[in-house]
Amino acid sequence: MTQELFKVCVFCGSSFGNKPVYAEEAGKFGKALAEKNWGLVYGGGSTGLMGQVARGCATSGGYVHGVIPEALVSRERTEDEDALNEKLKKSIDNHDGSTPIPDSKQYGKTTLVKDMHTRKRLMAQEANAFVALPGGIGSIDELAEITTWCQLNVHAKPIVVYNVDGYYDNFLKMIQGFVDEGFLSEKNGKIIKVGNTVEEVLQIIENYEVPEGRFNLKWDTT
Repeated sequence: MTQELFKVCVFCGSSFGNKPVYAEEAGKFGKALAEKNWGLVYGGGSTGLMGQVARGCATSGGYVHGVIPEALVSRERTEDEDALNEKLKKSIDNHDGSTPIPDSKQYGKTTLVKDMHTRKRLMAQEANAFVALPGGIGSIDELAEITTWCQLNVHAKPIVVYNVDGYYDNFLKMIQGFVDEGFLSEKNGKIIKVGNTVEEVLQIIENYEVPEGRFNLKWDTT
């Protein structure tokens, strides 16, 4: 029996940020996934850190699947491959809400969806683990939602922040503040793990143990 490919969903910015190290580490992380024979699931953009992590993985021979709402294509997707770009534009006008785009050498395969909710649901369903690289409000939204789902026992998959150059220090202080002020249990405050290097993040995923104290809820996942 063929072993199913282990896939990591990455949340990150569609911009590059102000420090070159963000893009450098995003590309390095994508490459490391391919070298480990793990796949990448991400938001489907070709700009900013999204593009860096996708290119890093795809050009190293790794599996890449991007999921992007049609409304964001003009903002987060720019293609050098004219033929692929033309097919993508046609697919926006003639798709059923979940349309695969032909594979790209730089960005793997792309699926167009109707809305953000579908995007996040498909990414979560396909992924075996979640990693947040530097990003803005959109990345925080994705990270917070997937963490909430873990707290509510919707899933028990690893969640890791890649704290490149201390980018997430303030966010992590805010999480500790939730605990200190009594809005989050200390155990659930440990759902999100933190890695400071690519190697640390991969090791945390491999050795991840779901913290005790999550809500014992039953969800219909059929």
